Amino acid sequence: MEARGRTALYVCCVLFTLTDVSSEFIHVPSSIHHGIEGKSVLLSVETRFPLDDVEIQGTWTHTRPSGIRTTLVMFTKETTVTNMVYHDHLHFREPNVSLLILKVNQDDEGEYHLDLNIAFHNGTHNGTRLVIKEKRTVHVTVDVPVSTPVIEKSPSYAVVEDKGNVTWTCSVERGTRVAFQWLRDNVTLGLSDRYLFSQDNSTLLISPVRKEDKGTYHCLASNAVSQERHSRTRELNVYYGPYNLEVNSDQGRRTGEVFTINPGELVFFDCLADSNPPNSYVWISKSRNATQVITEGPRLEVRFYRLAQAEEYLCRAFNNVTQKQNEAQFTLVVASLGTGKEKHSQDGSPVTPLAAITVCSLFVIGCMLLFLLRRTCHPKRVLMSIYNRPLSEQKRPHRSGHEDATEDFGIYEFVSIPGKMESAQASCRSLAHLESVQDMHTTIYDVIRHVPETPSHSLLE
Repeated sequence: MEARGRTALYVCCVLFTLTDVSSEFIHVPSSIHHGIEGKSVLLSVETRFPLDDVEIQGTWTHTRPSGIRTTLVMFTKETTVTNMVYHDHLHFREPNVSLLILKVNQDDEGEYHLDLNIAFHNGTHNGTRLVIKEKRTVHVTVDVPVSTPVIEKSPSYAVVEDKGNVTWTCSVERGTRVAFQWLRDNVTLGLSDRYLFSQDNSTLLISPVRKEDKGTYHCLASNAVSQERHSRTRELNVYYGPYNLEVNSDQGRRTGEVFTINPGELVFFDCLADSNPPNSYVWISKSRNATQVITEGPRLEVRFYRLAQAEEYLCRAFNNVTQKQNEAQFTLVVASLGTGKEKHSQDGSPVTPLAAITVCSLFVIGCMLLFLLRRTCHPKRVLMSIYNRPLSEQKRPHRSGHEDATEDFGIYEFVSIPGKMESAQASCRSLAHLESVQDMHTTIYDVIRHVPETPSHSLLE
């Protein structure tokens, strides 16, 4: 069985050789190795033939980027000869003919060539021993890992659009064969008519600067042995504008550049434009080919008493840094919109000042009249005034000419005059007539008041 296997392998080798087809007796997993300076690199080789049935002979050589070629190792199945210069720097691995390079440096870069001859024990061709030749080349680079990149901007201050240029620089303290990439607001920047990149992409020139160039910039740095490293972000401030000037209002109705408002309505207009730094605004009234500056600032307040039937206004925005300006013109028309109410008035209420003053005056007058009426005609006050009067005044009816009832009483002090009984009878009748009277003094007074005066005079006589 073993002899048959060797014979089959030999036949296959002959067929591959005669037909000029690759036999793949050896395999190199990777033809490119990116080494890190100070680390080891293994040039791995896999053999696909039984070593016991063949004789091998080969060499490893190194060609530097400068073109200098050096033999590193010569080997057979039994022996290995290493270049004495690289004795402590190389390690040849048997039996798979791999080569280990210890602690690579920049001098180890270049191409490594493997030349291998394979001779089969039982193989001959035309009476000559069959030898298979295999060649492989491995490319090795040695790089230093990239440090964190540093970004710089020149000039460091803000620039004016269309007048200034900006140069960005990205650098690393350590790293070889570094690839740089530029981003603005996390979007990669590519070639354009205003963006100029250096050969290694480490420098970006923006000329001239425009409004769209403002934003946050940072750079990326990487190489074959390092992942992308991000720099810190830097802001680019660009002075621009004014652009896109607009006049807006929340009141009335707008049709194109014409604003229509209700009579007596207080209107606010806002003038806005895209600019850096913020604009200064001036409002101008235009009438009969004459212009007049009304106010300054982004808001215009138009009061109803200043309105005519139609008036033209203009908002002018000016950037003091870019020395650019922009204007927006509109027409204000007073007409009834049929809304039934006004959104704003002069004082922010739905009535005019004259109406408000009239209502307040009427309210004060009404309150004063009500206070006086309540004070003079209140039923409780009337009753209290009567109750607090002296008792003699409460009960006293009309007098008969005497100023004091005590004088009358003294005149008739229980004097009984014989023959004069009419007075006593009259007094009794009066007493019977006044049964409801409770006060004795009043009763005597009333009785005396109703006694006819003629009999009394006769008695005094």
